[in-house]
Amino acid sequence: MAFRLTSYGGAGKVTGSNFLVEGSRGKVLVDCGIEQGADFVEEHIYGPFGYDVTKMDALVVTHAHLDHVGRIPKLVRDGFRGKIYMTPPTKDLAELILRDSVGILGQEAAHKGIAPLYEEKDVDQAFLLIETLGYHEEKEVAPGISAYLRNTGHILGSASVRLMDEDGTTVALTGDIGNSPSPLLPDWEPVPDADALLMESVYGDRLHPAHADRVATLRETLKRAIARGGTILIPAFSLERTQLMLYELSNFFDAGELPKVPVYLDSPLAIHVTEAYEKWGATYFKPETEEEMKREKSVFEFPFLRKTLRPEESKEIGKAPDPKIIIAGAGMSHGGRIGRWETRYLPEPSTTLVMVGYQAPGTPGRRMLEGAKSVRLGGAVVQIRAKVESLEGWSAHADRDELLSFAEKALAGKRTKAIFVGLGEPSAERFLAQRIHDYLGARAIVVEPEQTWEITKDSVTKV
Repeated sequence: MAFRLTSYGGAGKVTGSNFLVEGSRGKVLVDCGIEQGADFVEEHIYGPFGYDVTKMDALVVTHAHLDHVGRIPKLVRDGFRGKIYMTPPTKDLAELILRDSVGILGQEAAHKGIAPLYEEKDVDQAFLLIETLGYHEEKEVAPGISAYLRNTGHILGSASVRLMDEDGTTVALTGDIGNSPSPLLPDWEPVPDADALLMESVYGDRLHPAHADRVATLRETLKRAIARGGTILIPAFSLERTQLMLYELSNFFDAGELPKVPVYLDSPLAIHVTEAYEKWGATYFKPETEEEMKREKSVFEFPFLRKTLRPEESKEIGKAPDPKIIIAGAGMSHGGRIGRWETRYLPEPSTTLVMVGYQAPGTPGRRMLEGAKSVRLGGAVVQIRAKVESLEGWSAHADRDELLSFAEKALAGKRTKAIFVGLGEPSAERFLAQRIHDYLGARAIVVEPEQTWEITKDSVTKV
C-alpha cells in the first residue's frame, strides 16, 4: 500500500494551497485556498478543480488564511460532501475570513462580468460540514486514513497535518510554519514521524532580523514618523499581523516609549479577528502570554485605541489632527479601507507608510516596496511622496534558517525519506531545497503543479 500526493495549488506560488493525498481506500484534501496577487491565474480560481470533488472523503485545513481556505465554499458548491476538519480557533477565524470575502469576491466578479466564486449560502453549507480537531488527537478522517495535528506557531490555531494510512505509511504537510518565537504563540512543533514531508518555503531564501531587533526597529520607526507630524499608515493583514502590531503598540505606550497619539483600527474584519484572539488566547497562546492576559484581561487594548466598525466612523478618521496611526487592511494594499487612506495621504511628504508584511508580486504593496513613484489604487493613479518604511522580520513565516531547522528536526526521526518544498516563489523553493540537500544530506524535491508522487514506508517515487 502507498500514499499518492498531488499538488493542485501551492507549487511555485506562495498562495492557493491545495493538495490531494490518496490512500489505499480514502482520499483527503489538505487546504483549499485561493490564489492571491496580481499574477494569479483566473482559471485556477474560477475554473473547475483538478479532481472529482464528489469523490473526496475529507478536507483537513491547516489554518484560516484566505490562501488556505478561500475556495472551500466553491468546493462545497461543486459537490463536496465529506467532513471538513480544523482546530477550534481556525473554525472561528475561517468563518470571519470567508464571510468577509463574499462581498469582496462579489464585487470582483461584477467587475469582470462573471458569476461570483461563491455566495453566503455556500459558506453556510460549508460550515455544516466542519468538525473541529484539537492538537495531538489521532482521528480517522477518511476510510483507512487518520489525521494528527501539531501546532505550527504561524497564526492562532495553525497546524501541520500528519496523515497515516492503515498500513502505517505517513505523509505530513506543514501548511505555513511560524516565525518562532512569537510574542503570542507557542513555538512550532517538529514533525518527526512522516515518511515524506511537504513544507512551505515563503522565506526559504531570506533571513529575518533578530526578534529583539525587529521590535526596536518598529519603535524607532514609529518615533521618527510621529516626530514628522504626519499620518502613519500601516497596511496590515487582519489576521495575526494586526494583533502583533496592537500588542507591541500597547507595550510601547505602556512603557512610555512612544508619544501617546491616537491609533485607529479601521478594519471590521481585524476588529472581529482580535475578539477571536481574545476568546482563544487563554488556551492557545504561549504560557507567559496566557498569564499576561489573565492579569490584564486584554493584551491588545490601550486607552487611545479607536476601533471603527461602521463606515461613518471610518470617515471621521480623516478629520482627526495629525499625528495619528491608521491600521487597516488589506495587507498588500490591494483592497479594503487602507486604499482610501493611501489615496489621501501618500501624496503628502509628512506621511509615513510602514510595511510589515509579505507583498506578493504585482500587488500595489509590492510596487511601493520596490520604490514606485506612483501606484494605481481603486482606479486612480496616486503619487507617492510619503516616506515608505519596510520593516523586515514581522512576517508570520519562518525564515531560511528556521525552515532548515524544521527540516533537520523532521529528519532526526530517521523516518523521512524525502522533503517536498512548495508554497513559495520558485526561487525560494529551489534555494531551500538545495540547502536541505547540501546541509542535511537529504532528498529534497521542488513541488510541481499536478505532479503525483507515490509514498511508501521504503520509497518516494514519481508516478
